[in-house]
Amino acid sequence: MVSAAEQMAANTSWAALGKATDLRNRILFTLALLIVYRLGTWIPVPGIDGVALREFMEEAGAGIGGILSMFTGGALGRMGIFALGIMPYISASIIVQLLGSMVPALEQLKKEGEQGRKKMNQYTRYGTVALATLQAYGLAVSLEAGELVTDPGMFFRFSCLVTLVGGTMFLMWLGEQITARGIGNGISLIIFVGIVAELPAALAQFFVSGRTGAISEAVIVAVIFMVIATIAFVVFMERALRKIHIQYPRRQVGMKVYDGGSSHLPVKVNPAGVIPAIFASSLLLLPTTIATFSGSQTGPIMSTLLAYFGPGQPLYLLFFVSMIVFFAYFYTFNVSFKPDDVADNLKNQNGFVPGIRPGKRTAEYLEYVVNRILVLGSAYLAAVCLLPEILRGQFAIPFYFGGTSVLIVVSVTMDTIQQVQNHLLAHQYEGLIEKSQLSGKGRNKRKRKGPARR
Repeated sequence: MVSAAEQMAANTSWAALGKATDLRNRILFTLALLIVYRLGTWIPVPGIDGVALREFMEEAGAGIGGILSMFTGGALGRMGIFALGIMPYISASIIVQLLGSMVPALEQLKKEGEQGRKKMNQYTRYGTVALATLQAYGLAVSLEAGELVTDPGMFFRFSCLVTLVGGTMFLMWLGEQITARGIGNGISLIIFVGIVAELPAALAQFFVSGRTGAISEAVIVAVIFMVIATIAFVVFMERALRKIHIQYPRRQVGMKVYDGGSSHLPVKVNPAGVIPAIFASSLLLLPTTIATFSGSQTGPIMSTLLAYFGPGQPLYLLFFVSMIVFFAYFYTFNVSFKPDDVADNLKNQNGFVPGIRPGKRTAEYLEYVVNRILVLGSAYLAAVCLLPEILRGQFAIPFYFGGTSVLIVVSVTMDTIQQVQNHLLAHQYEGLIEKSQLSGKGRNKRKRKGPARR
């Protein structure tokens, strides 16, 4: 049976978007900030040799440099002010959340509600500044070692550091503003727009390779079918739910007795969404960002790291899958679905799972169910991200057609559309309430009679 809310959401007309002023303003605000982000990717860092950088990126585009450029929306390939992208912020978020589960003081801070959340966000910002500073300085030194700078020296290093760190902090602020005042998740939308904006160029280059004979026609057709199949599979799995039956007892309010009702607690097969793939990619890109621009100056440690953890290498794939599975469980139980909080909310609403005691027993049951669901959810994420990566490494397919990019694009699109529908649904509810209040006032006026004559 479909609930009344789901039926109303299905019947919600997109024509109502013109009447929903608040939603329209949110969408326009989001688009404006995303345009600002795209413009920033074209503003170069001062002191870069553009010709040498272009030649270098043409050679590195097939390696790890292609992945880095994809996650920065092409800003790294052009050495724009957003060349570090949003990855330092994501890495800092990973570190703070991990520490929040291991350090008692931070764990207690997470339980303090809104104030604790603000404090954790502040720690994340401090961590972002620290990581961005380290990466920016290392990148400046690597650019000098790769002879991609017109005037190397301390002045270039300082200006590059200030520009890149400032760009990352500005991106972090853009993401927070989109999340708070726009529509969708700001950080995910920034990565999504960076991938989509560079997708036409990657697609054109892919077809040019097929026309010149570098890639066979059979491979091109196979890649198209692979991308379509991956999109269909991601849509199916992202909409998959496990519904837990919830029962509400009969209750008495005053002299009236209300019958007990039943409902369902929907649990997604992939509660963490696209976050595990982004977190895993961020950890893989963290040590290799600096080594990309070092060229022949790469040290023995970095050379060994790139040899074993380069795209398509067995250790790279194994670490990628391990991190996806780890973050799928970690993010679900620490952020997106907390069994203890869900059990407490059900207990406060007098709801219970049939056959399970409210409170601790319910939390244990929910944790057991979600653990079993995540076996399928994490396997789905690993398969979507891993299998296209293997095929891409075998046939020199662009990174934009890999499983991670397809997963990010599809998941962020679905999540944003869902939020737009929720806003439209709320607007529709408000309209129905206003109509009922107006009709109620009209009936009261019609029923009102004049004073009786004696």
